[in-house]
Amino acid sequence: MADQNNQNNQGAQQQDLNQLLKVRREKLAALQEAGKDPFVITKFDQSYHAEQAKQEYIQLEEKLLAGKEMPDTEGMDEAEAKQVKTDAYNERRAIMDANPIQVSISGRMMSKRVMGKASFCNVQDKSGNIQVFVARDVIGTDAYADFKKFDVGDIIGVKGYVFRTMMGEVSIHADSVQLLTKSLQVLPEKFHGLTNTDIRYRQRYVDLIMNPEVKDTFIKRSQIISAIRRYLDTQGFMEVETPMLVANAGGAAARPFETHFNALDEDLKLRISLELYLKRLIVGGLERVYEIGRVFRNEGVDTRHNPEFTLMELYQAYTDYYGMMDLTENMYRYIAQEVLGTTKIVYNGIEMDLGKPFERITMVDAVKKYSGVDWNEVKDLEQARALAKEHHIEFEDFHKKGDILNLFFETYVEEHLVQPTFVMDHPIEISPLTKKKPENPEYVERFEFFMNGWEMANAYSELNDPIDQRERFAAQDALADAGDEEANHTDEDFLNALEVGMPPTGGIGYGIDRLVMIMTDSQAIRDVLLFPTLKTEKK
Repeated sequence: MADQNNQNNQGAQQQDLNQLLKVRREKLAALQEAGKDPFVITKFDQSYHAEQAKQEYIQLEEKLLAGKEMPDTEGMDEAEAKQVKTDAYNERRAIMDANPIQVSISGRMMSKRVMGKASFCNVQDKSGNIQVFVARDVIGTDAYADFKKFDVGDIIGVKGYVFRTMMGEVSIHADSVQLLTKSLQVLPEKFHGLTNTDIRYRQRYVDLIMNPEVKDTFIKRSQIISAIRRYLDTQGFMEVETPMLVANAGGAAARPFETHFNALDEDLKLRISLELYLKRLIVGGLERVYEIGRVFRNEGVDTRHNPEFTLMELYQAYTDYYGMMDLTENMYRYIAQEVLGTTKIVYNGIEMDLGKPFERITMVDAVKKYSGVDWNEVKDLEQARALAKEHHIEFEDFHKKGDILNLFFETYVEEHLVQPTFVMDHPIEISPLTKKKPENPEYVERFEFFMNGWEMANAYSELNDPIDQRERFAAQDALADAGDEEANHTDEDFLNALEVGMPPTGGIGYGIDRLVMIMTDSQAIRDVLLFPTLKTEKK
């Protein structure tokens, strides 16, 4: 019975919605028949945004009304208090009206209250919203009749002057109101808002209208990327662009998307990394380069992974992974201070302090600290596999000793790395593009940067020995032949570049989306992607 009632309610709601949509189209048709089609309007002279108008008025008030505060009416009877407040308001209003701030604003009408000869509406633009007072005797009888037919969601233009109402709200006193765009859809009901997560992601345009905090997140995202560029500019880096369509998708352990280029009749892949082309530029002598761009990995979707995401990689000649640590620490502090005004970040109720020196620990020491297993005592693959079985860690037949160390790290360590931490010196098996540690060639000069238990960046002292690199590629080819879909493949042109000669180089890749998640307290990667990857809806 309850299911039947629910179905009946949904049917009634759909019928009501269909009627509202029909009425909106009828209003548009009437406007077009009357020669008032809003869709023929090509521009509106917007001189102010809502927040700008409010702030300028408040600043003018502070200047002109100094010493003319609203009186204290405590102890007065109701009628006397009302009259005193009215007189004071009128005096202040007269001063402000003698120095009017004329504005022309435009935006989406989010609410409307019609009260006979005068009405109020609320207009929202990119900066926020502002109340508008619309009087019939000011804008004219015909214009007022048109205004009363406007719907919530319509885009309007308002010209008038700024004032403060008796209730204390900074508003616009309209001299004219113009319909700029007729909305033919119905916005979600304001009290409940747009809460359906799937609809929010699919209709991000509605999400941005209804949820101001969503817009704030993407404003911060833009500010974060701008701050990154400013910081790297001060460090002498050059921003470049490299191909997205590649014959050999290398530079990371990931399965690529594949496509076909008809004009050349060649199979190509979407890049999974920015690394190999940026290193070619280091060979070419550019010395400090970076790219912020989309990469594509044919993998699953969860709260931290989207198959299409934003990566930044940078490469600096004549430094190593220690140089990349220093750069990362300084850059993160700079971004937080510039965008958030503090080096203390709170994510999901947990404070992370970027102002303190970031912890540095080797992968072997981290595994020993959190699992009790000392990898320095592990002599061979057989012992590593035995330890994995003892600790219920699953591994593949093609996994080597270093791969199993990494599985221990993922199982026992990552979740504990909440404060900013560099995990250094990875096994060579999982680092095919990295320089070996001279004193211990089983490990390489690599670190991963962690916050909140997440990998935020991955850096190397870059391998520049073409002979060693060819051997590493051969090992990757063997893994691919054994069924590892995430293995790299030999890149002959890249090897040729290394033979030309690449200087000692430090390189690093940053997950921009995760950085934005941390700095905006966003719980899922989809919350920081304007248009996340979703399964196509069936019609």
